[in-house]
Amino acid sequence: MTIHWFPGHMAKAHRMIREQLKLVDVVIELLDARIPISSANPVIEEIIGDKPHVVALNKADLAEAAATASWLAAFRAKGRPVVVLETISGKGSKELAAKAYDAASEKIARLAAKGIKARPVRAMILGIPNVGKSSLINRLLGTATVRTGDKPGVTRGQQWIKIGKNLELLDTPGVLWPKLEDQEAAFKLAVTGAISDEAVELEKVIMKLLALLAQHYSARLNERYRLTEPLADEMEELLSLIGERRGCKRSGGVIDLEKAGRIVLSEFRDGKLGRFTLDIPPETKLEQDN
Repeated sequence: MTIHWFPGHMAKAHRMIREQLKLVDVVIELLDARIPISSANPVIEEIIGDKPHVVALNKADLAEAAATASWLAAFRAKGRPVVVLETISGKGSKELAAKAYDAASEKIARLAAKGIKARPVRAMILGIPNVGKSSLINRLLGTATVRTGDKPGVTRGQQWIKIGKNLELLDTPGVLWPKLEDQEAAFKLAVTGAISDEAVELEKVIMKLLALLAQHYSARLNERYRLTEPLADEMEELLSLIGERRGCKRSGGVIDLEKAGRIVLSEFRDGKLGRFTLDIPPETKLEQDN
């Protein structure tokens, strides 16, 4: 499985960010808590330079709690302000706004010392597609005025959004890596939905996911799909069993493997198979239930 994906609007987004960076006081980088390394764009580090930088680990309610705690410690050890966000409850969004303001407070104080009238802190939110930027902004606003979606690339343009009296946000399009040379990272981006399903060999992504689940999380598969030990060694056979349990049959009783695979992928992404962290923090072992 080889994944190559860097559509033209991503290159345009990089140029746009470079142009607009001078307008903001602080950068908020939104990462997927399940894949903090794979969802971090190394180009962003290069672009923002010394600009104050806050990290937000989003979708923490889909990630393993112990792993997220380890990632928090790792970021803090590097001196990086970091906040954990939950997708469903919105927990952590107010803390993020406060951290963004604090990160830029030194600049605001310098402006005040020069006699410049106080103004809201201006922040830019950056992140890969489908990481939850628009949903976060809606949480901060307390209303659904920003268009959201569950497919990569919903936010295409830029817009300033005022959050209370002290913070203004510049929303930007999702920015993926310019080169997906690390195929393990590419798989993690694909399986979590950062890369559009139409842009990858989805069958191979699903089979790799199924192999990962069978190896490390067999008890979860057994419980969710009412399977019995031992699991099949061949992933196609295992997927066929899952399809049979879920009634994925075509005319003539043939198991619809594509439909069964999409069910597994969807339930993995929605957290119905449990919480997962695919990027393992330093000195942390992958949770296994075998």
